[in-house]
Amino acid sequence: MKIHEYQAKELFQKYDVPIPSGQVAFSPEEALLRAEALGGYPVVVKAQIHAGGRGKGGGVKLAGSAAEVTDLAGQIIGMNLVTHQTGPGGRIVKKVLVEQGLAIEKELYLSLVADRTTAKIVVMASQAGGMDIEQVAASSPEKIIKVFINPLQGIQAYHCREAAFGLKLAPAAIKPFVGMLKNLYRLFVDYDCSLVEINPLVLTADEAVIALDAKINFDDNALFRHPDIVAYRDLDEEDPLEIEASKYNLNYINLDGNVGNMVNGAGLAMATMDLIKLAGAEPANFLDVGGGASAEMVENGFRIILSDPNVDGILINIFGGILRCDVLAEGVVQAAKKIGISIPVVVRMEGTNIDEGRRILAESDLDLITAVDLKDAAEKVAQIVGA
Repeated sequence: MKIHEYQAKELFQKYDVPIPSGQVAFSPEEALLRAEALGGYPVVVKAQIHAGGRGKGGGVKLAGSAAEVTDLAGQIIGMNLVTHQTGPGGRIVKKVLVEQGLAIEKELYLSLVADRTTAKIVVMASQAGGMDIEQVAASSPEKIIKVFINPLQGIQAYHCREAAFGLKLAPAAIKPFVGMLKNLYRLFVDYDCSLVEINPLVLTADEAVIALDAKINFDDNALFRHPDIVAYRDLDEEDPLEIEASKYNLNYINLDGNVGNMVNGAGLAMATMDLIKLAGAEPANFLDVGGGASAEMVENGFRIILSDPNVDGILINIFGGILRCDVLAEGVVQAAKKIGISIPVVVRMEGTNIDEGRRILAESDLDLITAVDLKDAAEKVAQIVGA
């Protein structure tokens, strides 16, 4: 789960991580009130969406007067902000964060991320703050410092010193940086985060260390422990089909292609998507109905796929284990009877109760296309959508 910058900074405040003074605003008039409350100019007006690269897309502006605040907030609120993370469709901005301007001496990068390869929490830091870290990693990997922390032992003083010395911080900045990093680590663990990122982390003219930006992602599987974080959820920033799928505990991700997929098992779903691409077509979604799916879950998954106007054909790929083939077949038939099928459907089933599943589909009078194996299924559905 993602949250907005202003929400992440609320958590930073809770953990004594220094941030600029500022508040969120939902209109130009409210933005002006927020700016006046800061007690002086310049102020920064920042679009609040769940994506990076806002500054490059025109979503972060510096205002030197009350008139500029009103004007810039009016331009940003309601704009369709396109960044490298939103894709060409962009996101509609519905709120802005108004913050005090700072006298910045240096910009740094700092993040904490869970590393599955080493089963450790990694502190990543770089003197190349303000840039996309992926770009830095590709062009100048030597500029990225990595400090690995065993979560069973927790963060130690030497971890913090290693990061501080790697960033070549001035002596006056080391102590506040160390304290801030310890607090960030505590936040990361307490809230089951998958990412905490500050880009840029700035050093000001008076040698203060301040988080100018804030990004936090949370492990969805741990949200039941954090109702206060669930309250931060902004449905306007999520895909409507993904929201609908979450109501039925379906693992669904909307994509840009035109071949809908229904698969049981994440690994099999990824392999299915790969074969669709190899056949020359593009998957419209990732949908793992799970091993213990019921006929009702299958029906809801099928309905969600059909509600995507970009889908021209559907590939159902089920390996019957925990999810039996007859249960899958019953779900497909239920969905077809309730909402109808207006596009071709290719079905590949193997495993438990395969004969019963095939019988249910055969006696349903549905116009389905069967496949002998996964490669055959991918080629048939690619041909159907004109790949």
